[in-house]
Amino acid sequence: MVIVEQNWLNFYLGLYQIKDRSKDIIISGGENISSVEVENVVAKHPAVSLVAVVAKPDEKWGETPCAFVELAPGKNATEEDIIQFCKENMAGFKRPKHVIFGELPKTSTGKIQKFELRTKAKEL
Repeated sequence: MVIVEQNWLNFYLGLYQIKDRSKDIIISGGENISSVEVENVVAKHPAVSLVAVVAKPDEKWGETPCAFVELAPGKNATEEDIIQFCKENMAGFKRPKHVIFGELPKTSTGKIQKFELRTKAKEL
């Protein structure tokens, strides 16, 4: 009973933090990267309207982050702009190695279909 209360207390105090679903964790060179964490940084770029990050297979690292970005209306950005922005705001191993621009596939309720993006990333 003490352990349950202790675990409950740790969750209550915020000592444990769930970052992402296990299938959305990117394992790059033995490091775990939360796709949500990368998405939150990319989304802060002024030209970005919507972003989704998935794992792209990589021969050297196993997987690397790949960002799919919808730009805000009237805004422009290049792959280099987004990667440089990430370089300034996150650890190097978490930066997307590829940035793909275009409309993100969504369900009828507006949820991004990451399974489609994973398929596209594997084909790159």
